[in-house]
Amino acid sequence: MSDPTVVPGLEGIPATHSAISQIDGAAGQLFYRGYPIAELVAQSHYEEVALLLLDGELPNAQSLERFDAGLRAHRQVKYNVREIMKFLPVTGHPMDMLHCAVASLGMFYPQQELSDAERENASHLDSMAMRIIARIPTIVAMWDQMRFGNDPIPPRADLCHAANFLYMLHGQDPDPLHVRILDACFILHAEHTINASTFSVLVSTSTLTNPYHVIAGAIGTLAGPLHGGANQQVVQMLEEIGKIERVEAYLESKLAAKEKIWGFGHRVYKTRDPRATILKGMMQDLAQAGHLRHSRLFEIALGLEAAAEKHLGPKGIYANVDFYSGVLYHEMGIRADLFTPIFAMARSVGWLAHWREQLSNNRIFRPTQIYTGAAPRSYLPLAERP
Repeated sequence: MSDPTVVPGLEGIPATHSAISQIDGAAGQLFYRGYPIAELVAQSHYEEVALLLLDGELPNAQSLERFDAGLRAHRQVKYNVREIMKFLPVTGHPMDMLHCAVASLGMFYPQQELSDAERENASHLDSMAMRIIARIPTIVAMWDQMRFGNDPIPPRADLCHAANFLYMLHGQDPDPLHVRILDACFILHAEHTINASTFSVLVSTSTLTNPYHVIAGAIGTLAGPLHGGANQQVVQMLEEIGKIERVEAYLESKLAAKEKIWGFGHRVYKTRDPRATILKGMMQDLAQAGHLRHSRLFEIALGLEAAAEKHLGPKGIYANVDFYSGVLYHEMGIRADLFTPIFAMARSVGWLAHWREQLSNNRIFRPTQIYTGAAPRSYLPLAERP
């Protein structure tokens, strides 16, 4: 019998059954629980989409009100978490801080091993998930104040999820257009089938560890530059280009050197990423409203996308969600090293939806390998070794 074939990165290998999201890479379509992403961005909001992803159906008014009230009520974190954060190096990346802080939550909000009945209780699991979703933005915003020597700005229960985060970052009532755009970004980043960080969720959950460990592990995976950090790199790339006249020369030099163009290409989409199309439209909304503070970057982004489409489009490589999300965050006055933590804030709901789904039909992951090492041999004492 021949050896089984190893598929590096498990590309294209189904690892689970899932009813949460679906991608049609050839058509450039993304669905959450069967709903097209564009419809959800246009007609829904993050809190409702979160409950849709967790429970499988659009909620009724009572369920949504209860879930939203829970998010608002559980934004505070214990002072002990803040004390831990105070001793972290302020020069560290916010993703490292977030990984540490979320892992610590499991000690301050301990979760006992779930019984079979609790694993089947949707309300109980929603309550656990809601507390994590509510606290991650608070931790990110607290850190952005603390690392510059400021006291954290307390969350406000009268603001929605997106508005409260912007308020905690900047200490003032946010621009309603910025709130709408950030809410859309949260929806667009909330879920995307079995990517690297979500696969880590499945593996961790299968051991029945607590959900804080599960989400901390996913955050650590997302922090890798091949997964979650591209939107930060996009803004740095656009600033490096500097002006629209340099776009073509910059692109050609990168292509000639076979270097990565940040924000382009996707392992699944073979045409335009539908999320990038939506975000580009929001950039245009900002421009039309006269709210662009850094119009030069938007101009360069449009020019780079057009040039890249000419060179890379025939190969099926187009702008992805990271290309415009970083520019939008930059427009909202958000520091570049917070872009990936914002990704984690949004994606936490998708991770927790997969946590719930894995618990519903759990089997611990235990893949195998093809051994390529030495044949069995005897130990050689040190004095006898050549």
